[in-house]
Amino acid sequence: MAGLELLFNYVSNSITTSQDALICFVHWEIVKSGYKCQGTGDEPRDGEKKSELLPSGWNESKELYTLRYRSNDEKSSILLKAFTVDSTLIFNLMDSTTEKVTDLTVNVSDYVDEANLQTFESVFKNLDELTKKLKTSLLPSEKDERQAKTEKKRESERAANSRDSNSDPLLIQTRVPPTRHPPNWPDPMAPFAAGGADLDPFGGRAGGMIVDPLRAGFPRSGFDPSSGIPGVLPPGAVPPGARFDPFGPVGRHRPGPDPDHMPPPGYDDMFM
Repeated sequence: MAGLELLFNYVSNSITTSQDALICFVHWEIVKSGYKCQGTGDEPRDGEKKSELLPSGWNESKELYTLRYRSNDEKSSILLKAFTVDSTLIFNLMDSTTEKVTDLTVNVSDYVDEANLQTFESVFKNLDELTKKLKTSLLPSEKDERQAKTEKKRESERAANSRDSNSDPLLIQTRVPPTRHPPNWPDPMAPFAAGGADLDPFGGRAGGMIVDPLRAGFPRSGFDPSSGIPGVLPPGAVPPGARFDPFGPVGRHRPGPDPDHMPPPGYDDMFM
């Protein structure tokens, strides 16, 4: 295990418990996986630099170890926490790339000889078994990272493909496909576009809430209510330009019954 001996000898003076020695080994396995340590604690601090070494103050607390790591390609970060519970260490690792949390509980005495904490050649034992547990249960694998990146790429592509400009009711269409005819909509930027026929009933627009049999706003031939209606209204009864709804047929001679009107009852009775 090239590098582990140098690391252990570098921090051997600060190793005082079996938990310290086990953390040193787990740290080296993370470094071998393509990460470097940034520092201690949950949040980054000013002046921190990535390093293969353990940072200052890494084992100040014997109850909780907290170390932050950053991948060599700067694409992911992981947070390692280890809790001391009696004779065991409970590892908890969160991967920011996959948003995956893994954990592992180990019996410290199975992998560290407490009687030889200062001697690298005899301090660790059963390392092959521990390495296998770390790789299968705790440490992020390259396969997981590739799958996470692929899944995120697929999600972004699905989101982009699901966007349809015609499905947005707030979108103002600026271009109409050549195979379609533009709808006969009023200018959406005009101040009276919505309900314009009601807000401006004399503007010559179709629709509106005013019922006008004479179709106000449209040209009419030869009828001016201000001049009067013979037999109905005297001249001047309707002011010039005023709105006027007639209350009867307009004209001197009223038409007779229409042949299609409903005949009186018994019209075909010869004795009637």
